[in-house]
Amino acid sequence: MATFRVDFLGCKVSHADVQEVREALLRDGHADSPSVQADVAVISTCCVTNEAVAKSRKAAARAARTHSRVYVTGCGANLAGQAFAGLPANVTVVAKRSEETAAFVAGDVGAIGCVQADARIDRVRAFVKIQDGCSFSCNFCVIPLVRGASRSRTAEAVLGEIRRRVDQGHREVVLTGINLGCFRDRSAGYDLPRLVREAGETPGLERLRLSSIEINHVSDALVAALRETPTMSKHLHVPLQSGDDGVLRAMRRRYTVDTYLRRLAPLAGEFNLTSDVIVGFPAEDGDAFATTLRTVERAGITKVHVFPYSPRPGTVTAQDDPVPPHVKKERGAALRALSHELCLRRWSRKAHDVVLVDRPGRGYGDDYTPWLVDAPVGELVRVRAGAVTEEGILAA
Repeated sequence: MATFRVDFLGCKVSHADVQEVREALLRDGHADSPSVQADVAVISTCCVTNEAVAKSRKAAARAARTHSRVYVTGCGANLAGQAFAGLPANVTVVAKRSEETAAFVAGDVGAIGCVQADARIDRVRAFVKIQDGCSFSCNFCVIPLVRGASRSRTAEAVLGEIRRRVDQGHREVVLTGINLGCFRDRSAGYDLPRLVREAGETPGLERLRLSSIEINHVSDALVAALRETPTMSKHLHVPLQSGDDGVLRAMRRRYTVDTYLRRLAPLAGEFNLTSDVIVGFPAEDGDAFATTLRTVERAGITKVHVFPYSPRPGTVTAQDDPVPPHVKKERGAALRALSHELCLRRWSRKAHDVVLVDRPGRGYGDDYTPWLVDAPVGELVRVRAGAVTEEGILAA
């Protein structure tokens, strides 16, 4: 028997991928261990920015010093170039599709017999991957190169996993994927709105959430499904990337600011809307960035995940990076300040909520508002607002 630990950098898809590896190793009789002295470490990496790659490489190098074997998986492992070259010999870079990774790692470690057939996810909320890959090619994005074309799991497999996660005690399920709106099970007649409705009816499920959705997939049918599914959380993460039409065209994002605002309008106020924005893209000047700030406010967005533009190998803009680092830093700070102000505004209007406690002293409400609450981890608790702090709402 080998002891192992798993870790992930980046998005919820990365977490779902490494969880699949974890379950495969547990099924083969190995023991999950948080210790840095475990025999095996599996690190699901990220490559969305240069910083993410550097953190992934550092994590692999650190693990190589304390583990007999280290497996580097995920997006970073599939990135072209020498991102993980020169690491110690006990590091294996698994440059495979996500569907193939778990079987490869488990096979390389070696089975000792089926001991645990049904492993619970090691976090409070369960991330269930419904789709992987992307068939679109934004000029800055490396994800289609490292994840491949869009493909979906069957609805039967997804709904079966959701039932299993609920039976294991998970109160909340997050549907995740690289491009969720591309989910299709044509043979069974499923698209994302139908999947949302049926997933939301899972007996025992208390909260359903989407990890992220592109604005082009925020259709009338999806909006209706989000509103009419009782277990659906009132939160939607919709990447913007830029709030300026010229920059969006240069990014090849396939929508305009007007489209973004119009499609979100039916959810504004009712749903907590969060987003991603890239600052310092080659086509972004000061006026375009100022327009982005205004767009964020007009859209009713609260939390913005800010990414400084980072050229990615193999993309159209790989050799184009004219905005100086200090300007990216200034724009990032300005956007984060606006985001924090918008969060505080929303938090100040909340009087009560139902919070899923996912760590000691902290949890998230139905609309993904952070709450500071004294309750057992894993519990859903009804709370009243006491005071608004810089970190979230303090429960009275």
